[in-house]
Amino acid sequence: MRRYSRITGTGSYLPPRKLTNSDLVAALAAKGIETSDDWIVERTGIRARHFADAGVFSSDLGLEAAKNALQAAGCSAQDIDLLIVATSTPDMVFPSTACILQNKLGANGCPAFDVQAVCSGFIYALSIADAMIQTGAANRALVIGAEVFSRILDFTDRTTCVLFGDGAGAVVLEASDTPGILASDLHADGKHVDILCVPGHVSGGAVLGDPLLKMDGQAVFKLAVGVLEDTARAALEKAGKTAADIDWLIPHQANIRIMQSTAKRLKLSMDKVVVTVDQHGNTSAASIPLALDSAVRSGKVKRGETLLLEGVGGGFTWGAVLLNL
Repeated sequence: MRRYSRITGTGSYLPPRKLTNSDLVAALAAKGIETSDDWIVERTGIRARHFADAGVFSSDLGLEAAKNALQAAGCSAQDIDLLIVATSTPDMVFPSTACILQNKLGANGCPAFDVQAVCSGFIYALSIADAMIQTGAANRALVIGAEVFSRILDFTDRTTCVLFGDGAGAVVLEASDTPGILASDLHADGKHVDILCVPGHVSGGAVLGDPLLKMDGQAVFKLAVGVLEDTARAALEKAGKTAADIDWLIPHQANIRIMQSTAKRLKLSMDKVVVTVDQHGNTSAASIPLALDSAVRSGKVKRGETLLLEGVGGGFTWGAVLLNL
């Protein structure tokens, strides 16, 4: 009998400190940087984001999201036999944030590793976990997206510092006799490295290069809209489905205009799109599982519905997962 994987629990966590656009505008004005709530909302759809306090790391946010997902799935940390963390803001150079989180959670002994695909990271991690469950390498996986992007923002650049926030989302993925994950589609093209990156690294006890986020917004927008449509259609084709079969589109929460453009190209009403970017900002690898958990816990997304998750991020990476919840 063929093995499948199915999401049995979702969880998320946002650090308590919430910054509205007005809060951020005031903080930037004190530094001589001019922007406005209207400017941010018009271009991005973002109205607020959460920032972690000093001393709080990706593993800490991921831990809380993981606990919530485990509770929703009705299992314990000891039941987990695979742990994957998608992050671009790890606690340390090494060991992996997954190993640090594993110890905090008490799930010691199972394979644990990070996936770095920036904003597509959760899609990549979920696809890896699905493949490992299908082959019998794992039975119950904890897949987490966790980020503290506030640590890598340039607060003298109003075009990027207003976009991002911190948070974590998680799912428990279990072996199943019936299909949950229907299809996945992953891609990357390294020739676009320079349009979204943090071009710094640690060497000899010092940071070389620039450790703050750099982005060519117009280039990212143009590329993102095209590849998100392509990967969505590819995942649907692999599953023998069409866009008409989608109950909910849960895209990476980067920019409301990208999300609207993707929905339009797929001929989906925005009523079928889960939107949390207005309150969370862009939380990179955490954004999709955050949005998923928010929609599940609010009752918007229900068991048995067909969901299309998709993301695009620096690398450039992109991908989609089609699933029955």
